[in-house]
Parts: sequence; structure tokens; C-alpha cells
Amino acid sequence: MRPFAPQDRVLVSPRYLAGAGIDRLADAIGPLVHLFGWQSEHDRASGRISVHSPDGSLFVNFNSRHTHGHWWSLAHHEPYWEARFTRQTPIEAIAAVTQALPQLLGDDRHIDRIPLTTTPLAQIAELNHWHREDDTFTSPDGHCHLQHTPAEDTPWRFRHHVYDGFDTHWDASFTQDSPERLVAQFSTHLATTTPVERTFRDVPYLVQNLDDALITPVHRAAVNPHVHHAGAQLGRVVHRR
Repeated sequence: MRPFAPQDRVLVSPRYLAGAGIDRLADAIGPLVHLFGWQSEHDRASGRISVHSPDGSLFVNFNSRHTHGHWWSLAHHEPYWEARFTRQTPIEAIAAVTQALPQLLGDDRHIDRIPLTTTPLAQIAELNHWHREDDTFTSPDGHCHLQHTPAEDTPWRFRHHVYDGFDTHWDASFTQDSPERLVAQFSTHLATTTPVERTFRDVPYLVQNLDDALITPVHRAAVNPHVHHAGAQLGRVVHRR
């Protein structure tokens, strides 16, 4: 058993194993409202939050009570495309997509703070050691998959689970006409080896003791927690050789 109390703050990598990180919900919506002036609505009865671009062409919706577990949806009109993310999708990857939306509409304010990747999907996968077989990219540990089928209505589908454990399941999808730059943006912030911060109790149960997951302390690290985590990553690589 890993020596963490439920309330401990920890760093987790790979990111796709870390779970939702819903305590950082504001990272996905806040910049749109406070930096770019998008309008927001919050239905307290249902918990639904919706924000939309000034020109009314792009909408971001969050609803934690959605019956099919698709807590997030992004919709664009003319051309119509939609991206959807289920409950346990890591919030950092979702936020990387939502924060980049104004750039798609030509709003380049804060572009230095919100960089939009220019790296192709195949290269992102290669740089992070995902392997490819036909139309599917798979993470090094086999838990996360990206299927790219250009001819289908939903050509990009991400799926994740650990040993079919319920709390580790999540999926993300992008329909036809979704800008490939957004798919690459999601992939970049999902596949990176940079860890994400969680409360230990919010890390999916099956991941808490999973050998494929690296979990290190935030507050008990002898050095900068990210430096400590990077050292642990390096140590694992050396050990596996």
C-alpha cells in the first residue's frame, strides 16, 4: 500500500491514469470568462454550466448529472462539430482544448500564455512512446487508446480503462470537421510525461497501487515536488533497463 493519506496532495503520471481532477474545474471555464469575455450561465438546480463565444458560434457545456456520463461537450456551428468528454477524463487535457478555442475564432489575446500545439498527432504519439498499429495509437502501458478512422462520423476516439475497472473508464471523442489542431492539443496535454496534481483520494482506486502509475508527494518532497517526480521517473527508466 502506498504511504499516502486520503487528503494528501500528490503528483501523478501518466496523466491519463490520474482521473478527472474536478477540483480544477475553473481551469477549463474560467479563462474563457475572465480573459476573453465569454458569457456564462449557471443553473444551480441542475448544476449545468454553459459558456458561449461572443459571436455565438462556440459553446462549452458542463453537466455533472448527465445520464450517460458525458460531463463535457463543446459544440461549434457552421460547420457543425462536437467534442465530448466523460466524467474521468483528466481536466488538464480538457482545459488545454477549451482555453485554445478563442484562437480558433481569431482572438489571439493571451496567445503567449495559452500556446496551441503545431505538432502532428503521429509525432505527438511518437515523442511520448505511444505505438501505432493500423488506425490505433496505444499508450506504452496499454491502458489508453486513440483510434483515428477518418471516414467515420466521429473520426477521433480516445478510450481508457485499467483492467476494466469502472472508476478508471473515460472516453473523449471529436466529430467530423473538428479542427485537428484541437485533437492534437488534447493529445499533447494527455500524453505528456509532466505529472498532474491530485488529492490522493481522487486518484482512481485501481490506479492508487498500480505499478504503471507513478505517484509522488507534493508536500513531503525533500526538493521541488516536480523535480522529485522527474527524478523518480528517471529512476524507473533506469531500473527497467
